[in-house]
Amino acid sequence: MSTIQLIVGLGNPGREYEDTRHNAGAWLVAALARSANCALNADSKFHGLTGRCSFAGQDIRLLIPTTFMNRSGQAVAAIANFYKISPAEILIAHDELDLPPGNARFKQGGSGGGNGVRDVIEKIGSPNFHRLRIGIGHPGSADKVVGYVLNKPRGDERISIDAAIDAALKALPLAVTGQWPKAMNQLHAFTAE
Repeated sequence: MSTIQLIVGLGNPGREYEDTRHNAGAWLVAALARSANCALNADSKFHGLTGRCSFAGQDIRLLIPTTFMNRSGQAVAAIANFYKISPAEILIAHDELDLPPGNARFKQGGSGGGNGVRDVIEKIGSPNFHRLRIGIGHPGSADKVVGYVLNKPRGDERISIDAAIDAALKALPLAVTGQWPKAMNQLHAFTAE
């Protein structure tokens, strides 16, 4: 199994979006950067906030794109191409409508899902990267999705989402070192109360 060289947290840029459900992936990478004492700095060449840290004995690059969600692939492709990072060495963290708040799941490959993941697939030319899906719940009907993801979660939902992010951070050392079955078993057993 390949190890992870790049962890990306998807979201939308700007103050108005930073606390919205769509930014759950960015919340995870920001939390990882804090725990690893890794500064994230704006880098126009990579269209995002980037940093490099040692995590679980691995040299890892972190990225939070500063493009809008539907242009996430621009940032991921720029950094992956520059550092010659293959899709199998990338982990993309993103919000997931099909999981309730308080749940997070690892997944490898698969179809597009949301706009951000679809754009990454298109720009890097492969769906074969790892995903960390952070549950935000579903508003109940498709016509409410846009407003839902672009709004802040309720207080209890945010507590559950943060608990799932904490659980994911605890499972990440296994994931980045290629121990995917163990990482999945650990994370998928967690559900916030």
